[in-house]
Amino acid sequence: MDDAVAQFLDTIPVGVLATIRKDGRPRQSTVYFLRDGDRILMSTESKRGKARDVERTGYASMCVQGVEKPFPCVTLEGSARILREGVGEPTARIVARILDAPVGEAQTDEALAAVDRVILELTVERTYGASYLEAKT
Repeated sequence: MDDAVAQFLDTIPVGVLATIRKDGRPRQSTVYFLRDGDRILMSTESKRGKARDVERTGYASMCVQGVEKPFPCVTLEGSARILREGVGEPTARIVARILDAPVGEAQTDEALAAVDRVILELTVERTYGASYLEAKT
């Protein structure tokens, strides 16, 4: 992932995740996310369609668009999986992005499992459609 894409993803907290339903049709969900290197992390419930799709297919795609003209954007795709261990710290970081607040104390994996929270991890293997992105030095 090049610097312009990484920097853009670090400034936008919301994207549209696409997964593949059992019948082969696409499913799209608006998600809050966090970039962690070449991984995109999203907090969700394991019973959600997107989580079930990822567990079945091992794939996801996501489009992220800026909110101001000229509406910069990029699409990411790659392998995906559901994480149930070590999810406290990334969940806390995602919540901080949602609330635009400092990162709070991480919950335990057990506490998050009790409320059905998991991390959907997309490992970015391809980026395309990048428009109007500028790397800041």
